[in-house]
Parts: sequence; structure tokens; C-alpha cells
Amino acid sequence: MMHDTAGIALQPLSLAALSRISYAAAPCLLHPLMGHRLSKIVTRTGDAGTTGLGDGSRVGKDSRRIAAIGDVDELNSTLGVLLAEALPEAISACLLEVQHDLFDLGGELSIPGYSAVGDAHVGRLEEAVERFNASLPPLKEFILPGGTRPAALAHVARTVCRRAERAVVTLAAGEAVNEPVRRYLNRLSDLLFVIARTLNRAAAGSDVLWQRGRS
Repeated sequence: MMHDTAGIALQPLSLAALSRISYAAAPCLLHPLMGHRLSKIVTRTGDAGTTGLGDGSRVGKDSRRIAAIGDVDELNSTLGVLLAEALPEAISACLLEVQHDLFDLGGELSIPGYSAVGDAHVGRLEEAVERFNASLPPLKEFILPGGTRPAALAHVARTVCRRAERAVVTLAAGEAVNEPVRRYLNRLSDLLFVIARTLNRAAAGSDVLWQRGRS
């Protein structure tokens, strides 16, 4: 166990726990000893099936809050895979900003009672949806997830986003969750749907249409 300069005990945090904590949400972690804490990857603190939240409390790894945080983390990682593709600059910039938002959102979920994502974040997503959708032809049929590889990856991210939204709704049924968090994930899934269509169109392709009555 380490102590800070005020003599306060500092519990070791696992790398997984640190990944759930936004620096914006937990500025107290920006500490001279942070380098030492980050260098210790194996802490064994989670061997009993619990994990640490940003407020220092411990919860079961199978708790609703950890499930929601994990789905948001998976969503961010999925966007990282999409960003590894060759994408139009406007889409890359948009998705990178979303990744930062999701990191803050995960930090908010890791500190009950803290707020990091607000109406302005939701508004930016809504503006992005309108901006990218403006150049697309109107949909007259349902579309299948596919087309180009980047578009297909955007659809995968969209479905992971929907799962993260459901996990947050489940969490909110028993614990307090700020309303913008749910709205952000809802709008993000809309944005990823539009981005998938935009990526197919940017590659001179088109939507993969569901064929009605094919059987």
C-alpha cells in the first residue's frame, strides 16, 4: 500500500479499474504517484470477484453498473477498430470526439452521482446526424448491415451501442443515472446507422436492401 504526501492511503487500482475512470471525472488521480500506480498491472484486487469504482467503493463484477461500464468500454473499443480503417476525414474526426465522450461517460458511470455528459454532448450528436444524413437519399426499404467493410463495422458498433443503452436502462431501473447518458447512447446508435450508410456511399456503393417476400 502507498501513501500520498498527506499520509492518505492509496489503494492499488487494476488497469481495468483505471480504464473506467475518466481523468475529468476523477482529477484526484492526477497525482505524482500516478505513474507508480499505472505501472502495476497485476494487483490481484479483483480475485474475489469485486472491482473498484472511481469513488473508492467496491462492487461485484457481475453488478449492473459494471455491466453497463463494460458495454460502454466495448463500444469504445469497437469504434477504435472502425477508426483503424481508411475513413473520410469528417467521419474520423467525429468518431474520435465520440471516443473521448464515451471515456467520460464511462467515468461518470464509475462514480455514482457524478455528471460528465450533458445536453451539449447530445446536441452535438444530433447535429452530426443531420449533417451526414443530409447527403443521403431517403430510405424506402429496410437495409441489411453490410456493404463495405467500414460500413459493416459501423453497423457492429451500432449494435454494441444499442446493447450499452439497454445496460444503462437496466442500471437506471435500480440506481440513479443521469438522463443525458441514456439519450447520448440513443443518439449515438442513430449516428452510427447514418455513418454506415455514408461510408457505403463514399465508396461508390449503396445500401444493401432487405428483399421483401424473397422466400
